[in-house]
Amino acid sequence: MFAILTALLINSFMGLTFGMVTGASPVLCALTANAVALLAGPFLPQGTLAAGVLTEVWTGELVKALRQGLDGSWLDGVPDASSVVNNDVIHLVDVGVDPDVLINNTTYPIDIQKLPDGDISISLDKFQTKVTPITDDELYAISYDKMARVKEAHANAINDSKFTKAAHALCAAKNTDTTPVLSTTGDADSDTGRKKMTISDVIRMKAALDKLKVPTQGRRLVLCPDHVNDLLETAQSFREQYNINRQDGTVGRLYGFDIFEYGATPLYTTGGEKKDVGATAATGEFQCSFAFYVPRVFKATGATKMYYSAAETDPQNQRNLINFRHMFICMPKKEDAGVVMTSAYSAE
Repeated sequence: MFAILTALLINSFMGLTFGMVTGASPVLCALTANAVALLAGPFLPQGTLAAGVLTEVWTGELVKALRQGLDGSWLDGVPDASSVVNNDVIHLVDVGVDPDVLINNTTYPIDIQKLPDGDISISLDKFQTKVTPITDDELYAISYDKMARVKEAHANAINDSKFTKAAHALCAAKNTDTTPVLSTTGDADSDTGRKKMTISDVIRMKAALDKLKVPTQGRRLVLCPDHVNDLLETAQSFREQYNINRQDGTVGRLYGFDIFEYGATPLYTTGGEKKDVGATAATGEFQCSFAFYVPRVFKATGATKMYYSAAETDPQNQRNLINFRHMFICMPKKEDAGVVMTSAYSAE
């Protein structure tokens, strides 16, 4: 009897929580959760009436939250190759590597061109949240608002990590002919020595993409907060439209770029080399801004799984444990259609 009451309580709690998060009727969601559990019960192994169905519901709701996290962001609209993911691995040939194009060809047979990246397989990045404990005492005297935030925290944490990793992947490791890494040219900040970004630097980024023969439609510029503030101070054209386009996620449109703001762009050394994800800044090292050609990159989502252990299996602590694993990747198809702008440093 106690197990049944606990199952009803947990399913009701989850239904109420999902209703509050998604905007649906909390009472209806609670009733639906229990109905699903009862209907699925005969088909589940003994003892999984609450946990099995609950895991499916939680996982589905987390996936929804992760998708919503992309809406209006600088990753929104990036080609999605999730359909060709197999066992959380993706092949670049399936993503689409561009062949050469023959114009007015008169020579036959047409040469066979082997795509050099065609046989490269890439494992998706694995994002795992730390375990959240929920005791039985909390379930009996629960604050639904608090527990809704706990659930949302897992989705937010995963999305934050996904965006950080994606930004890092879309920025070049160092300056080359096909991966330009430029430096700002504005006045140096008196406190940090960081040279500010100017509107001329934005034009230089455009010129770099022009030189790479990147099409003008589909260019996206992601500015770090420092560079946004620099442009707000000095560029009237940027300042005038900063708040106009917020509904679709952009903060401006200039020189052929759809411009976004993002606060966790990669760090670069004073020598212009990209630092690892999660690295800390040394003296003279600052966040970068970057631009990319949207059709030349891709994102892909793999499996999402919830891990759950019931309080019944932990008699000493009498607590439920929950965390999630999510597979995702974002990267260029080929590193030949992007540009990075770092902040130059003046020691004086």
